[in-house]
Amino acid sequence: MPVLPGAEPFRHEGGEVGVLLCHGFTGSPQSLRPWAEYLAERGLTVALPLLPGHGTRWEDMQLTGWQDWYAEVDRELRALRERCAQVFVFGLSMGGALTLRLAAKHGDEVSGIVVVNPAIKVHGLAAYALPVIRHVVRTVHGITSDIAKDSSIEIGYTKVPLHAAHSMRSFYRLVDGELPQVTQPMLLLRSPQDHVVPPADSARILSRVSSTDVTEILLEQSYHVATLDHDADRVFEESYAFIGRLAPSVGKESDAGRPVQQEGTATGG
Repeated sequence: MPVLPGAEPFRHEGGEVGVLLCHGFTGSPQSLRPWAEYLAERGLTVALPLLPGHGTRWEDMQLTGWQDWYAEVDRELRALRERCAQVFVFGLSMGGALTLRLAAKHGDEVSGIVVVNPAIKVHGLAAYALPVIRHVVRTVHGITSDIAKDSSIEIGYTKVPLHAAHSMRSFYRLVDGELPQVTQPMLLLRSPQDHVVPPADSARILSRVSSTDVTEILLEQSYHVATLDHDADRVFEESYAFIGRLAPSVGKESDAGRPVQQEGTATGG
């Protein structure tokens, strides 16, 4: 099945510091592409994969689950570790949960994590209804493009496949139990006006991780997809400064001007 224009994965071969970016549930690399390009332009090695079942049509996602999504980012992380001296992991929404599990499982192989409006729980009645209703109803209305900036649109599914949503719920419960295993420096950026993920998710993450180097930043001008919103530049700048503090070689790379290597031909983002 062809990938939606703009939803292609992105990779850039840069210096000895690598960054893995994880997009969200029903979204695509397009939501993080400007962030990935910002980092690539500054000489970092960047991997922004397309999660299985995403970026094509919702019917494809219905056949996948959290094990498929996590396996993809785990594989990308291992590849970056072979190439780079230090690796950081960034994530948006469910990508934040993927980031947290990678940190919990890989320990010192992850130098630091940045999560933007991270999701860690399915809230409300949906959490209780999903195990049953997914056998009766295939989809519900989509959750993409929660963006304050009028000119920005997120490429993603207009429908949420409920089998996949049920798998995501199971994944969140798994990651919640693993949060105390997260010890890396962490930067958490969240939007007070988020119509997809409530502030309780960030609060729980902050209260349960074992990290001692933790920074929380509020994105006052943005909604859920802050990487495409009014605060996008701040997300990019703060995350790059975070890397620079933990990886002193950043900013001194000789190959910062190396051309971007990418998959696909679209310029989405």
